[in-house]
Amino acid sequence: MNRDAMLSNFSRLTMSIAMAFAVAACSPTAEPPAEPPLAGADIGGPFELVNKDGETVRWQDFDGQYRIVYFGFTYCPDICPNDVQRMSQGLRMFAESDPESAAQVQSIFISVDPERDTPEIVGEFAAAFSDDLIGLTGSPEQVKTAADNFRVFYSRGEDTPGGGYLVDHSAVVYLFGPSGEPLATLPTDMGAQAVAAELAKWVS
Repeated sequence: MNRDAMLSNFSRLTMSIAMAFAVAACSPTAEPPAEPPLAGADIGGPFELVNKDGETVRWQDFDGQYRIVYFGFTYCPDICPNDVQRMSQGLRMFAESDPESAAQVQSIFISVDPERDTPEIVGEFAAAFSDDLIGLTGSPEQVKTAADNFRVFYSRGEDTPGGGYLVDHSAVVYLFGPSGEPLATLPTDMGAQAVAAELAKWVS
């Protein structure tokens, strides 16, 4: 190839690159944020429950904070510990990448087994996963009100050896916004990294 042909090809390549950059500059740099998947859903609402110190805790006490909420029970053999571990790990991973946003998030575990889950037991369960996880319980009536408001199903399940029993319940990890509005569910079944990615999508 002669010098003139090489220069001609180089000129065409340079122009193509310049045009590509011009098109990119005219295009939006990122997709606009989508509406949260739970936007407008009738999930969440007032409750009065009890923390590890026996103090009354209300839903409105968390106003201004994002909230991760999970209903379970401390005697759960597998599903609850796995979900709580992954949501706690996911929040820690999110905090490593965006500590300022993660500081706005409060994670909450609510027992659906008030018969066995005393404030002390729920507090110990929560502390086993994270110092920042708040464990809540209450009277059967208080727990039912909270579960109903959060559209959580639960009922006493089958007996277990030793006189115990299981509790059948909805296993959903909810994310709520600073005004208590439902935003999304967190995919604990996909692991902590997926939880962190979902938090990054909606917490700002």
